[in-house]
Amino acid sequence: MTTIPFKRLLLTGAAGGLGKILRERLQGFTEVLRLSDISPMAPAAGPHEEVVTCDLADKAAVHALVEGVDAIIHFGGVSTEHSFEEILGPNICGVFHIYEAARKHGVKRVIFASSNHTIGFYRQDERIDARSPRRPDSYYGLSKCYGEDVASFYFDRYGIETVSIRIGSSFDQPQNPRMLCTWLSYDDLTQLIQRGLTTPDVGHTIVFGASDNRTVWWDNRYAEHLGYVPKDTSEVFRAQVEAQPAPPADDPSMVYQGGAFVAAGPFN
Repeated sequence: MTTIPFKRLLLTGAAGGLGKILRERLQGFTEVLRLSDISPMAPAAGPHEEVVTCDLADKAAVHALVEGVDAIIHFGGVSTEHSFEEILGPNICGVFHIYEAARKHGVKRVIFASSNHTIGFYRQDERIDARSPRRPDSYYGLSKCYGEDVASFYFDRYGIETVSIRIGSSFDQPQNPRMLCTWLSYDDLTQLIQRGLTTPDVGHTIVFGASDNRTVWWDNRYAEHLGYVPKDTSEVFRAQVEAQPAPPADDPSMVYQGGAFVAAGPFN
């Protein structure tokens, strides 16, 4: 008989693009999957699911949301560049509320959806690892840097372990030349989450979320203990992507690891 590793997992951001994908894929990991978002979710709760509407900026609501869960997969929040004011509630206050609720309710494992935009101002001809200084490219990237620092603090202070996945570009297929380098397949993302939930003694581990692509900017040497071995590659889409008109050589998407995020805004 296969043992289901968790009694109840919480997935925030369950109505978002990746949340919808993970809702289906996480079913086998837990007896009950608690799904949360501020936006409506469809379909309604199915067997072994709980659906909870929650504003991450609402501390009391987040504390109620986290009660009774074994681990948290935190994908909630604003996922693209916006004004700081729009990012503040869900991405800054929200991640603090998640960790405070985890502390209060004894949750000891979090998967944090971080982002390549924490290091987006590195150029595409540079190779970096998790110990390279962060170079956020946006207000969104700044919020993910803050989330990584919160994860580090809550491990050092309270022993809550986190795997922060610096997600590259997780779509059904890469859409432009930059994504040939940053693409993360849904299967590889699911593998990363599974290993993040079940690997012992992760402390605060930062792992770059990319598939086995031909061109690599990111070195995962400091996440080897996760045993993550990507199975997919963007190479199968290369001819299709390269058949599209290429952006100019000085376009941010061709120069910086964070692509267009380095030039978005300001929002005044």
